[in-house]
Amino acid sequence: MTAAEQDAVRELVRQARASGTALTGPGGLLKQLTKMVVEAALDEEMSEHLGYDKGDQAGRNRGNSRNGKRSKTVITDNAGPVEIEVPRDREGTFEPVIVAKRARRLS
Repeated sequence: MTAAEQDAVRELVRQARASGTALTGPGGLLKQLTKMVVEAALDEEMSEHLGYDKGDQAGRNRGNSRNGKRSKTVITDNAGPVEIEVPRDREGTFEPVIVAKRARRLS
């Protein structure tokens, strides 16, 4: 982890403590960060699958495109159950790697 990343994590922890947010448990910082990281990874996987980033004009009228998201609850070892939003594509060909279809556990 770089020094900048460590500083960012420290700042998040400081802000959580200042606002009274727990670090662990339901609604805790760890659960929120897990959700954010997993959803960002899924969005990147979708961009790789489609060949363009969200909102990019290159994807306009190209056939397959983003088609909303669906909710899914995954069980994590460190944060417990986390509800995430999994992106979908119009053709239904997107196969996420980080959280595979029908998988309920994030290892």
